[in-house]
Amino acid sequence: MESTKSSTILFRNTMRITDGHLDGFRRAIAQAVAFAHEHGPQLMVEVFIDEERMLAHSFQLYRDSDAIRTHWRLSDPYIREVMEHCTVQHFEIFGAPDHDIVAALKTPGGESFPFTVSPRLAGFHRLETSRTDELHP
Repeated sequence: MESTKSSTILFRNTMRITDGHLDGFRRAIAQAVAFAHEHGPQLMVEVFIDEERMLAHSFQLYRDSDAIRTHWRLSDPYIREVMEHCTVQHFEIFGAPDHDIVAALKTPGGESFPFTVSPRLAGFHRLETSRTDELHP
């Protein structure tokens, strides 16, 4: 991969888990990640939890904005389930998503939440590509 061009987009979502909802949050996240693993377009999904502070951090890596649109279309019920147990404290976008992606960043109920967008400066990755990716650069 060239260090000057990349369409990959990384999301970092910091969620505050609602008091009394830790077990429900864990179940909902496990179901959402399992669904994404089986059907989602993400290149990577990782979720970390800080029980002491009741925070969770989700990282999702996408090939491009089209992959984000696909994820949102497929995963909406799972996202809604997770959001029953938490609120978005802060959302960070690393990369250059299309304008409609940024405009659509709202909770399932339609409210906005705080987010930042940091354009890519330089980098590389060593993620394996699928056979399809090799055929369609």
